[in-house]
Amino acid sequence: MIRILVAGVLGGIAMFIWTSIAHMALPLGEAGIREIPNEQAVLAAMKANIGEQSGLYLFPGIGLGPNPSRAQKNEAMHNLGEKSANNPSGILMYHPPGRPLTIGKWLGIEFATELVESMLVVFLLAQTRVSSFGGRVGFVFVAGILAAMATNVSYWNWYGFPSVYTVSYMSIQVIGFLCVGLVAGLLLRKTSQPIVDN
Repeated sequence: MIRILVAGVLGGIAMFIWTSIAHMALPLGEAGIREIPNEQAVLAAMKANIGEQSGLYLFPGIGLGPNPSRAQKNEAMHNLGEKSANNPSGILMYHPPGRPLTIGKWLGIEFATELVESMLVVFLLAQTRVSSFGGRVGFVFVAGILAAMATNVSYWNWYGFPSVYTVSYMSIQVIGFLCVGLVAGLLLRKTSQPIVDN
């Protein structure tokens, strides 16, 4: 069990180092992201119309307000195709003015998230009978592909996230899991039986 914990922690550190490099030293973290042209005018319009209502906004909306009936939703959905064809569409995460820039806190949450991911996948690996180094790395690598697909492909499909953004972020995640797999593959090399028996 100690080896699993050590492999999980070191794997999480390796993943965090990789994702930091991917975002700060490589173009992967900015791929597909653009700044808004004429930003001040757009920001002023958002501030005037959205105000203090922090939230995730999908536009164009169906335009029914809160608590519409099923019949009203169905009718609005019939008109949404035409509305989308004649208006810009997208998704917007909006925060009103004054949101603090807490980089340290966000990095801490990111590290904790990657640490938990690493520990979970290492725990799953330890339950297998995979005995070769390549097999252990491959197991974690495939888990990384699953994790990367889980949200990124859906966001590309439903919300139209740019393909280059989607591929870049999936690559960051998959390579992060590969880092965990390399660490776990080395540290769990003597484990050929499941650690926890049912």
